[in-house]
Amino acid sequence: MQKKIILDQIEKNVLVCKNCRLCETALKAVPGEGNINADIVFIGEAPGANEDKTGRPFVGRAGQLLEKLLGEIGMKREDVWIGNIIKHRPPKNRDPMPDEIEACQPYLKLQLEAIQPKLIVTLGRFAMNYFHKQGKITNDHGTLKKIGKYYIFPVYHPAAALRNGKFADVLHADFVKIPKVIKFIEMRESEGDADTDSTPEDETQLGLFNAY
Repeated sequence: MQKKIILDQIEKNVLVCKNCRLCETALKAVPGEGNINADIVFIGEAPGANEDKTGRPFVGRAGQLLEKLLGEIGMKREDVWIGNIIKHRPPKNRDPMPDEIEACQPYLKLQLEAIQPKLIVTLGRFAMNYFHKQGKITNDHGTLKKIGKYYIFPVYHPAAALRNGKFADVLHADFVKIPKVIKFIEMRESEGDADTDSTPEDETQLGLFNAY
């Protein structure tokens, strides 16, 4: 119950947020949604046109692809939590500015602290760089990383997969690793791999992990 109270309050704050310029052009804020007790959260870059109209994350074509991929690993949208690093749509879907990411940072930080997921799947380079600033999506996709207290699994953004069949194949190949990634994390936790108080820059890369 306490978790729901915290997340509901964060959502209320997001809906009235005016911390950056994006609130001036966006139609609706998109706080994020899903199972607040989820083991897995999916974090994207920013809302698009459909998300801006509905106030919900990943409801356009990229969202449909995400749901299809979830189905292929035996999961539904209702099983996970989905959000973005940016809570308002950037005009014309441009890249988010550094100061806009900074303005939104407290919301996602508090949401993740409340949910306490076992795994964060980052969708695209901006979401990955939120956690792993020096990372490159072309090198780091499909590898498991321990960054601070979170396990991070970067994959390509579904929108990129819709634009380019090459990315679609890679995204699918990475996605099917997720169930075994979760089992690997649970094994680590059972062996006493507790959360640490290290900073986001103090990371342990588990790049040798292979869940094929």
